[in-house]
Amino acid sequence: MGIRGGRGAQPSASLLLVSLTLVGLVLLSFTSSSSVEAQKKTWCVAKPSASNDILSLNLNYACSQVSCAVIQKGGPCYYPDNLVSRAAVAMNLYYAANGRHPWNCYFNNSALVVQSDPSYGSCTYY
Repeated sequence: MGIRGGRGAQPSASLLLVSLTLVGLVLLSFTSSSSVEAQKKTWCVAKPSASNDILSLNLNYACSQVSCAVIQKGGPCYYPDNLVSRAAVAMNLYYAANGRHPWNCYFNNSALVVQSDPSYGSCTYY
C-alpha cells in the first residue's frame, strides 16, 4: 500500500481549478452573447417566394396561437389587404410572443428573420 504525500493532492486540485475556469468561461460566453442579441431586434416576415397555400396555413396557425386583431378590418395592419402582408404580420406576432427565437420563425421554411423593421404607416411590427 502506498501512502500519498502532499503532491498526490495536487492533480485533483489542478483539475478542480481547470474545471471551475471552464465553467466560468462558458457562463461568461452565454451572458455576453445574450447581451449582444438583446441589443439588436429582429422580426419575422414571409419569404417572397412562399406560396399562397403555405401563407394561408401560416396565417391560420399564428392567429390560433396569438391575437391577430391588428390585421382584422379596422386594425392598423389591415391594409394592404393581401395575404403576404397579413401573413407576415401574423407570423411576426407569433415569433415575438414566443421569444424571438429563430425556430419560431421557421414556418416550414417560408419565413425569414430580418433586422430591418418592417413596420409601415400605422402598422407597427413588435
